[in-house]
Amino acid sequence: MIRFFFVLTICLASLAVPKFATAADSDLPAWLSAHVGESDGQIAQVVLDRARALYLKKKADGTVKNNCYFAMDATRPAALAGNQLGRRFYTICEDQQVFKAIAAGHGAGRNLKAIMDFSNGRTCVKNFGNAEDSNLTTGGAYITRETKTSFKGYYSASPKELAVYRRTFIQFDGEGEAATAREREIGGHASQILRTYCMKKKPDSPYADKDGMVPFGKLVDYSGGRSNGCTSWTPSDAREIIPMLKRNPTTLYIYPESKDIEAVDAAVAKKSSDHPYWNATCLKQIGAPKFWSNSVLAPLVAQYEAAHPIAPSGPLPVCKGP
Repeated sequence: MIRFFFVLTICLASLAVPKFATAADSDLPAWLSAHVGESDGQIAQVVLDRARALYLKKKADGTVKNNCYFAMDATRPAALAGNQLGRRFYTICEDQQVFKAIAAGHGAGRNLKAIMDFSNGRTCVKNFGNAEDSNLTTGGAYITRETKTSFKGYYSASPKELAVYRRTFIQFDGEGEAATAREREIGGHASQILRTYCMKKKPDSPYADKDGMVPFGKLVDYSGGRSNGCTSWTPSDAREIIPMLKRNPTTLYIYPESKDIEAVDAAVAKKSSDHPYWNATCLKQIGAPKFWSNSVLAPLVAQYEAAHPIAPSGPLPVCKGP
């Protein structure tokens, strides 16, 4: 499930960005208001307002009972200067006065050679969309649902020790344009993948096949990078978030939605400062964002995949050495 996501005039880089006011502003606790802003580690007002409104609505109607909720600002950079990860995923627990900003990956998109290129760079997201197999991030309202932990294989924890790698995946259900989340297998997980190379003899393993063999490979951490559209967290952050959600769903609001993307795109074309919030650093880098609807992108993906069928993979070779 894992694969790994332009330049405006100088005057646009310093645009004043209007903020969206909502009913949630009036009762926003002072301690939470202190975290509102557009610097790293802060949350933009519109992102908080929409995330909070979604949570309060779903908690009031009984959809969720969790005391915490989540938000993500996909307009922010994934990487900052000095190899630091940009913090754009937020955990908010109002009853405990907890606000935490962490790193998260974004959808890589794809380059369908000779058809369409809607790929994203490592730092900023230009392309968004909700088509199956597009590997794009979709903004909007989500509910976290069931968790599934899968065995992926073994890797070398040390020269003399093999370790089991199991990864937990949290399924998201979306609403509106994000309603394709389940069919796209969109959810949350640690930003790790086990690249399997071969089959190793380990008959004492509960995961061994009939011949006593297990998959073996290299554990790769791609924190702060790109994914297939899922929300990925560093392994340490995933270990904190995932237990919060087991049998206790909550809301996740991802900004921006298509209406925001299209408004910013139109404003950039007119060289206008009248547009919804967008992170200034990333807007300068990407030039203008684009939303690819399922109706537009799905036929292009289908066309490409029909012309480039994936050959079935053969069995892994037996590992050499001990």
